[in-house]
Amino acid sequence: MTDVSYRTECNETISSGTYHAAFGILSALAIIMVVAGHLGYGILTVGELFPYYSFHVPLFMFISGYFYTEEEQERPFYYIKKKVRRLLVPYFIWNLIYGLIAWGLRDGAGFAFGEPISVKSLFLDPFLHGYQYLYNFAAWFVPVLFLIEMMNLVMRIVLKYLRLNKEWLILSGTLVVGMAVVWLAISGHVWGWYKMPGRILFLYPCFQMGQFYRRKLEKYDTLGNLPYFAVVIGVQVLLNVCCNGLAFSSVWCTAFANGPIIPYVTVVSGIAFWLRVSKVLAPVLGQNKGVVCLGRNTYAVMMHHIMVFMLIKMVLAGIAAGTGYLADFDFERFYMDIDYCYLVKGTEAFKMVYLAAGIMLPLLCQRGIERMKQWFGRLYQHDL
Repeated sequence: MTDVSYRTECNETISSGTYHAAFGILSALAIIMVVAGHLGYGILTVGELFPYYSFHVPLFMFISGYFYTEEEQERPFYYIKKKVRRLLVPYFIWNLIYGLIAWGLRDGAGFAFGEPISVKSLFLDPFLHGYQYLYNFAAWFVPVLFLIEMMNLVMRIVLKYLRLNKEWLILSGTLVVGMAVVWLAISGHVWGWYKMPGRILFLYPCFQMGQFYRRKLEKYDTLGNLPYFAVVIGVQVLLNVCCNGLAFSSVWCTAFANGPIIPYVTVVSGIAFWLRVSKVLAPVLGQNKGVVCLGRNTYAVMMHHIMVFMLIKMVLAGIAAGTGYLADFDFERFYMDIDYCYLVKGTEAFKMVYLAAGIMLPLLCQRGIERMKQWFGRLYQHDL
C-alpha cells in the first residue's frame, strides 16, 4: 500500500515516463479494489472473473517489491529509519487517534467496536492482528508490509554475503514456504499468534514477484495487447471453471479452497491483467492529477475509508431516527456490526456513494495534513 511510502517509492517517478505512470495507475486501481471489496461492490471484478480477494492485497506487495533496490542494502540503517518514519510513525499516531475515537463512541454512544486503550492494543495488537479498534482495521496491512520489508532487507544482505542472492532462488524459496503456509492454514494450524507469521510468509513471495519481474521478466514483457489479454483471460476463465471459488483471506490466512498452489496462480493472473491494463491506460491517464493524487495517497485511503463508511451510516441513522424516512435502517446492526452497509432503498448503486466518499474524504484529510505541515514548517523557519 502506498502512503507517504508509495508517494516516494512507486509514484515518485510518475511524471518521468509511461512505465512508472502505469504503476501509479496500478496503485490507484488497487486501492479502489480495497475500498470496493469492503463494500462487496464488484465494480472492478470484470464480471466476477477477477475477484478482488484473489489478488488485490498481494498486488500491493508486488508494487512494493518492484521498487525495492539493491542500494537499500548498502545503507540498511537509513532504509530502516526511512521505513519507520513513513510506515510505522503515522500508523501508531492514527492508531492512538482511532483508539480514542473507539473509546468515545463505545462509552459515549453505545457502539460495540474496539478494544479498550492499553499498551497492548496500542503497540502489540498491530503486530498480532491489526483489528484492535476496527475503525481503521484495513490498516492491518501496514505492520505486515514493514516486517516483510525488514525481513527482505536482512535476507538479501545475508544471501549476498553467501553469494546466493539469485532472484530465481529467492522467489522459488519464498514460494515453497508460502505454499507450506497455505497447506498449514488449510489444515487449521495458522491461528492465534501464528496469524502474523502466516500473513508475512504467505505475502512475502508476492513482494519477491515484484523484484523478479523488474529484474528478470520486465524486458520480455513485450507481447501485444490482444494475445496477452487472450492468454491471461483464458487462464482466468479456466481457473474460475475448474476451482471452488478463487477468493481467499490474506489477513486471516483462511478460505484457501483450492490447495496451496492455486492462490499464487490467481495472484499472478490478477497482477498480470491489471498491470497490462495500467500500461494501456498510462498514455491517457498517467498524468491525470486525480489519478496521480490517488496513487500517491493510498496510505490515507487505506487508513480512513472504514471510518468514512461509519460517518455515512451515522448520517443515515440520524435521518432514519429523525424523520422515519429510512424505515428499514437496522439500528442494532449499526451499533454492533462494523461491516453493516446500509443501502438506501436497497439499491446496489448506493454503494457508489460509499466508494466515492471512502476515497475522496481521506484524500482531503491527507491534503489538509500536508497543508498544516507546510504551514508549521514555514512558521518554524520564520522563527529561526
